Amino acid sequence: MLSKGDFVQVLDENEEGVVINCIGDQVTIETKDGFVLNYKPSELLKIANEDKVDFKSASTRGSVLEALESKVESPKRSFTKEKKSRKDEFILEVDLHIEKLTKDFKRMEKHDMLTLQLDTARGQVEFAIRNRIPRIVFIHGLGEGVLKAELEYLFSRYAEVIAEDANYQKYGGGATQIYIKQNPNR
Repeated sequence: MLSKGDFVQVLDENEEGVVINCIGDQVTIETKDGFVLNYKPSELLKIANEDKVDFKSASTRGSVLEALESKVESPKRSFTKEKKSRKDEFILEVDLHIEKLTKDFKRMEKHDMLTLQLDTARGQVEFAIRNRIPRIVFIHGLGEGVLKAELEYLFSRYAEVIAEDANYQKYGGGATQIYIKQNPNR
């Protein structure tokens, strides 16, 4: 359980800070850079080593809390990010296991199964690009790696797509996550 003053690290991001508020399933932290960000408790990891809290050379935990409380009461700088957009929180998950795509897979040839899986993946990527969905996780399973290799080739054909292995803790080794750049010309 997280509480005010806890030092936390954000899972899947290179970000850490001090908890300044906990309301329901929303935890507000202040990063070392002074940004105020909101997360769900499941996205945070409490760091037991409190020596890491060295904000503004505070000597004790109490003075860190006092400094943080006084900062919260004062108005924030205009560029401070206070809330993530809903699109950033949404991750489209596409399960490409053949039994999830069709009921009639037992009569299909392997080539036909692979074609159906790749067509589904291509359609979802194009849907995400059109609708400005920033992230998709394709669950392909481990198997022999044929589908994963074909997906990598498919994703490489899109200039605005960056592919990488998905979160291992959540999906294991059988998933690929793609990020879709919203301004590919930059």
